[in-house]
Amino acid sequence: MKVKDISSYLDTVIPISFQESYDNCGLQVGDPENEIDAAMISLDVTEDVMDEAITVGCELIITHHPLIFFPIKNLTGNTYIERILLKAVKNGIAIYSSHTNLDILKAGVSRKMAEKLNLQNIKILSPLKNRLLKLVTYIPESHFEKVSDAIFNAGAGTIGNYDKCGFSLTGTGSFRGGENTTPFSGEKGKFHLEKEIRFETIMPSHIKDQVIAALLDSHPYEEVAYDIYSLENEYKEAGLGCTCELPEPLTEKDFLLFLSTVFNAEGIRYTKFTGKKIQKVALCGGAGISLLGDAVKAGADAFVTSDIKYHDFFNAGNRILLVDTGHYESEKYATEILYDLIIKKFPTFAIRFSETNTNPINYL
Repeated sequence: MKVKDISSYLDTVIPISFQESYDNCGLQVGDPENEIDAAMISLDVTEDVMDEAITVGCELIITHHPLIFFPIKNLTGNTYIERILLKAVKNGIAIYSSHTNLDILKAGVSRKMAEKLNLQNIKILSPLKNRLLKLVTYIPESHFEKVSDAIFNAGAGTIGNYDKCGFSLTGTGSFRGGENTTPFSGEKGKFHLEKEIRFETIMPSHIKDQVIAALLDSHPYEEVAYDIYSLENEYKEAGLGCTCELPEPLTEKDFLLFLSTVFNAEGIRYTKFTGKKIQKVALCGGAGISLLGDAVKAGADAFVTSDIKYHDFFNAGNRILLVDTGHYESEKYATEILYDLIIKKFPTFAIRFSETNTNPINYL
């Protein structure tokens, strides 16, 4: 197998276009054409993780947190990032990362947190905006089923739990082919009217190219007329954070103890108790304090995230129990998501979890 076989697959199932503007997801180190026999999954790339990969013979390290966030101006080994990069190149080890695009994925980090807690009724807290497109095209009646099915099979037409969603309207199209044409119907040089069906459906922007390719490949016309419109609708199939519910309400203290046990979190920080039972919970793996307002608006009794600053705790007021479990603790199960996705596609490929604890924070 080549590096690009896994990296291209992950780029597709965890769309690179989902990443935040400041992020750096995808293949960061390594030749896509290099052959690999094994890969290792870790939350971070540290020097210890790199040494572990070398020792066990893994030619690819797949992580949640990217190694390279900022431009590299020198490569002398003065920083831990430079030392890791030098060692990776010297030993032919590629590095791939899925970060905020994995956070935004519907089955991403926050949902994994909810699943570990056995929470129910999981929904995205802050859906993506400005990511939906409407496709409108015109299909001759004889080919309507073939073309519309091809568009649906390419991923268009999904709204919530419904797929193959579209709208069609019968009408009449007109055209005249030039001297260098071979019209599907009618004759070149002659004005022609054709019974057509106007077909429209929606799609997320990250699959636009594959949907258009399916349209063009299945449509009988030499020149296919289609329009694409940007929609302001929320894309509820991806976004940051999630809301969910406990099967039975817990006291605030019991809820914190529950979090500590499940995530093995030794240093949980939280606001003063509100006096309310906890049943509806908002979660965001990693640094998600920007979603505090969304959690309150959603009616959550508690919001669990990490990297909360001193003054952010004040903003919770007495409206919600705000909880910081620790960054590592909230995201460490991202490795399981990556593993499951890779094994589903490449069931016989040798892939292992790193045995190195990469949490840089210790508690007294």
